[in-house]
Amino acid sequence: MAAAKKEFHPGEVPAKPGVYVFRDRFGKVIYVGKAASLRKRMSQYFQPSRMHRADPKQRSLIKSIFEWEYYTVKNEDESLILESRLIKQYAPHYNILMRDDKRYLLVKINLNEQFPRLNLARVRKDDGYKYFGPFPKGSALKNTVDFLAAYFGLRTCKCSDPDIETRKHCLKRIIKECCEPCIGKVTSEEYHERVDKMLELLNGNVSSLIDELDEKMREAANNLQFEKAGRLRDVVTNINEVFGSKTRSFRFAAIPSAPGEEAVKDLQKTLKLPAPPNVIEGFDNSNIMGTMAVSSMVCFENGRPARDKYRRFRIRDVDQIDDFVTMKEVLQRHYGRRLREKRPLPDLIMVDGGKGQLSSAIDILVEIGCPPLPVIGLAKKREEIFIPGRSEPIVLDRHSPALRLLQALRDEAHRFAISYHRQLRVKRLQESLLDDIPGIGEKRKAQLLRSFGSVRRLRKATAEQIMKKVPGTGKVFAQRIVEFLKKKD
Repeated sequence: MAAAKKEFHPGEVPAKPGVYVFRDRFGKVIYVGKAASLRKRMSQYFQPSRMHRADPKQRSLIKSIFEWEYYTVKNEDESLILESRLIKQYAPHYNILMRDDKRYLLVKINLNEQFPRLNLARVRKDDGYKYFGPFPKGSALKNTVDFLAAYFGLRTCKCSDPDIETRKHCLKRIIKECCEPCIGKVTSEEYHERVDKMLELLNGNVSSLIDELDEKMREAANNLQFEKAGRLRDVVTNINEVFGSKTRSFRFAAIPSAPGEEAVKDLQKTLKLPAPPNVIEGFDNSNIMGTMAVSSMVCFENGRPARDKYRRFRIRDVDQIDDFVTMKEVLQRHYGRRLREKRPLPDLIMVDGGKGQLSSAIDILVEIGCPPLPVIGLAKKREEIFIPGRSEPIVLDRHSPALRLLQALRDEAHRFAISYHRQLRVKRLQESLLDDIPGIGEKRKAQLLRSFGSVRRLRKATAEQIMKKVPGTGKVFAQRIVEFLKKKD
């Protein structure tokens, strides 16, 4: 029997700022939006007259809405960031025009440099930099970064290793806004002390700085230095916009998860567990037509992600689409090792799926001699919770803290599996480029990848570096590799 379409009742939705998510009848996210008042904005979609006044795209969206959910936030700025993150995670069909829209600015700094400097970026990369953000107030952030660099005397020159020649072209040293590490006015250790103090501010500890600037502003005003007082006022305003209490709560905002301990207690009550499930581990699989099958395990402690305990698995023994066989291999490897090393087991295990996946997981745990512990399955279509020994699933209210916790766990496991699968796909596609180089064999291809680690690093290498790192490679062939990869860049 098909599930009924969820009815919309305005009284169930708070008149607060937040983000709403629409799903189709298959449970797929089709639209993500933000609102200053969730009740008012969401009600507009369910007005009968909307179908007559809306454009074709909106009518199509309204017809496709099968169920919905929402997340309240503290302010509209927070909803902007949360909406952006959800759109980038789910890539909903009806947000297609926003999918590659503006990204908010990040602050990054390379602490491995001898004299680090602040940079701005829009994309977080795996490049060794430490990132802060994102920040929605772009102009305020740029002005604040300029102020912080000047306040702590950090360099702003773009070269990685400044020297006396760099200093000749530096304007900051003329206006006394740089401590001039290029000529040894401060040591590397002294410079890093300045950086450490600045990092405290980037982490949101701005109260002492604002107090100091407020005092200077009052002093300048009392001395009739109104221009200086105005500049200090602008600096304080920018810092408050970027790091103040209004925004500090969402600078590192993630996809909303269940409300911690409240959700854990609610889940204990729902599943009738003897103790709170403070440590929960969830599993998910990912593959494309059975190829490059991977699985992920994520761990939540006290209702929150414990990312240092996440694990990912490259499936060894599965050559076709078979979630049961995949689950068997992963559970055998993960909990088999736990038992051998006599490490603690979780309070609850959750697998993605219904009765079949749950039964398979329990059989595997029994087979490897795992002591009894709670195991459940969460089926996506209707968010049904399956537990052993019960024929009918548990169906909770969409806004139940227990369900929110399980959804967060399931979505995080799915995201982690998908990201790993994507990494493997990109790596395989890059490696396949080498097959097109005239005259290359499997042995030479393996040597190149082993020596450089990836095609991305190989692209940056010169012919001389290839010859040096891969013995037996001649100059002509090394140059052929370099030229080929440049054409494919």
